[in-house]
Amino acid sequence: MSRNAAKKRVRVRVARLRSLLMGLVALVTVVAATACTTGDDRPDIVVTTNILGDITREVVGDEADVTVLMKPNADPHSFGLSAVQAAELERADLVVYNGLGLEENVLRHVAAAHESGVATFEAGRAVDPLTFRAGDDGGPEDGEGQPDPHFWTDPDRVRKATGLIAAQVIEHVDGVDEDAVRANAGRYEKELADLTTWMEKSFDRVPEDERALVTNHHVFGYLADRFGFRVIGAVVPSGTTLASPSSSDLRSLTRAMDEAGVRTVFADSSQPKRLAEVLRTELDGRVEVVELYSESLTAPGEGADTYLRMMRANTTAMTDGLTAGPTGD
Repeated sequence: MSRNAAKKRVRVRVARLRSLLMGLVALVTVVAATACTTGDDRPDIVVTTNILGDITREVVGDEADVTVLMKPNADPHSFGLSAVQAAELERADLVVYNGLGLEENVLRHVAAAHESGVATFEAGRAVDPLTFRAGDDGGPEDGEGQPDPHFWTDPDRVRKATGLIAAQVIEHVDGVDEDAVRANAGRYEKELADLTTWMEKSFDRVPEDERALVTNHHVFGYLADRFGFRVIGAVVPSGTTLASPSSSDLRSLTRAMDEAGVRTVFADSSQPKRLAEVLRTELDGRVEVVELYSESLTAPGEGADTYLRMMRANTTAMTDGLTAGPTGD
């Protein structure tokens, strides 16, 4: 055999050996990754909205992983899921969702998970939901008579939901410490009771005849019912941000605001304030537009990254907005 042929044979053998070694390394990596994945027995609870996600995390603590699908500052009426997120729903030990039509693009995925055998809990339907009704001006409202999904604006209903979520976790999620879950829920329920007391004292600053609300869309019906406010109307006369007002809707609302002497509009932080600004134009600039965190938590450090901070920020903004009056242009 020639020297060149011998060298070539050695190179071939080395190449084959290197290829074999690389294949073995790849195989070991895959096996290790699979072992880590299958070895992680921590249960997973998937929650649709970030408000419910925060509440659920308070209840669950360290007993399970909580995956929240809705990002900070998103709109619950319009956010959607990726294929990966949809698959997470069907692998969950428990799915907690708001329901009552709130997560309009997500509910079909929740239904699919339920049909595949995943335990699901519709918090909104379990806390004695209110129904949409015509504004206090008597004008027509889209969705009147339908259940109102925005129950979280009443902290007492959130307190009820807290206990119910704890019961669902204990019933459906294997491996959690029941005593720890109950203790977490009890602590958080105390914080929610303190929040209600604080809100009552804060709203005492607002005279009864000035407790009138106008918002971008109908979101504060539960707060109004709990704390004695009147809902005059909404720029978008609907419970969803996906609707749009007509010129007659705006005329009816401006007439109702004039009659009630209301000059403050509360706009959702997750939606542009354009529609509320249109109303300002309709009333010749005699309207103050106040931003609230009504349907989504913010990112950390942005003012409303937990439910408790959101409600305190909103209460302060509403109290100040209704007692200070409009600044005008």
